Amino acid sequence: MATTTTTTSATCGLTSRTLLDPKAASSQIRPHSVRLPTLPPPRQTASWSHRKTASHMSRSVISMATGETPAEVSSELPEVVKTIKEAWDKLDDKYAVASLVLVGLVALWTTTGMISAIDRLPIVPGVLELVGIGYTAWFVYYNLVFEPDREALIEKIKGTYSDIIGSSS
Repeated sequence: MATTTTTTSATCGLTSRTLLDPKAASSQIRPHSVRLPTLPPPRQTASWSHRKTASHMSRSVISMATGETPAEVSSELPEVVKTIKEAWDKLDDKYAVASLVLVGLVALWTTTGMISAIDRLPIVPGVLELVGIGYTAWFVYYNLVFEPDREALIEKIKGTYSDIIGSSS
């Protein structure tokens, strides 16, 4: 059984039939040889110049798919950048705006973590769902079922909106 290629072999002595019938085991035990194919040689990674060419080719494929030249595709980017730059230049207190954005991102990240931690607790999500369903039912009954209550709610929303936005007159 000597070959020039490298193979891995294993022997199996028992079959399912021999497990069920012990008398048949003594007469039928024959080792079986299992050959596994050899693995192909590992692939070599592409060089840096090949990667650079591939990214250039992908850009040309994108421009061919849109039917525009690369200059036309990238011409939209400066308009967006100009709009953002104009809005940034109009701001008086840039440090305050940057700080508010940073605080908002940290608050969003923290809130997401807290909600996922609460969601992992065994009873709390079900209780919170029941509280939400109960409050929704209460709100609908006291504000939306009867017409005078609906009109009062609409007036309250309009008043809050005008307080926030300011009156135009």
